[in-house]
Amino acid sequence: MNIIHSDEIVNAVKEMCIEANLHLSADMQEVFAASLEREEAPLGKQILNQLKENLAIAGEEQIPICQDTGMAVVFLKIGQDVHIQGDFVENAVNEGVRRGYVEGFLRKSVVGDPLIRENTKDNTPAVIHYEMVPGDKIEITVAPKGFGSENMSRVFMLKPADGIEGVKEAVLTAVKDAGPNACPPMIVGVGIGGTFEKCAFLAKKALTRNALTHSNISYVKEMEEELLEKINSLGIGPGGLGGRVTAFAVNIETYATHIAGLPVAVNICCHVNRHVTRVIG
Repeated sequence: MNIIHSDEIVNAVKEMCIEANLHLSADMQEVFAASLEREEAPLGKQILNQLKENLAIAGEEQIPICQDTGMAVVFLKIGQDVHIQGDFVENAVNEGVRRGYVEGFLRKSVVGDPLIRENTKDNTPAVIHYEMVPGDKIEITVAPKGFGSENMSRVFMLKPADGIEGVKEAVLTAVKDAGPNACPPMIVGVGIGGTFEKCAFLAKKALTRNALTHSNISYVKEMEEELLEKINSLGIGPGGLGGRVTAFAVNIETYATHIAGLPVAVNICCHVNRHVTRVIG
């Protein structure tokens, strides 16, 4: 049994909230640089260079790469041989978010009730997803999600007969409808299977996958490549102002589902696609 004190979770989450909002992850830096080589439209290339300059300024001056510092989405993979000592794990995560957003001078965008709309003033509570896994460590992924792109999310409850072509059409429909509102170039997270809520979780989780990788399922990898090509042929382009680079990547996650259903969720993220992962313990 590995004992991990809740203070370690607090400190890690705090630092990760700040890091994710101030620095682009390594995979996103690489796909961003590659997009500058691929973009052919003069205006599209200009927009990408402006975004590149913005990222450089954020890093140098230690300020957020986007004014919408998002709602904190936290994925926890907790080893079954871990005992968390101290505070309750959910309290620890939220305390880390609170400290990160307050001490990091990040915008607080969370309201405590969806209809009363009173700001909590510290960006808590976070949205937390728990997963029990083998081992004695805790893997934490912090993925702040801005709502310009989040509001472009879609769930499609397809019929099994719709098949792969129906899934592709659903993804393309979501991207077309999003247009410039998701702050392209974008990462397109897709969840296929499970139930209504499971496919949405898969789409969200897909956004945290390294943008340079593909699914290890051959037909899914082919879908990712084909959809990326089709999305980049839509002409939406950087900033929605036209061009070749509408998306950096399409990440697809799948899960078993019922014989009568084919749930598909599309969760789009803007060009920064913030995510940081650490292992503690």
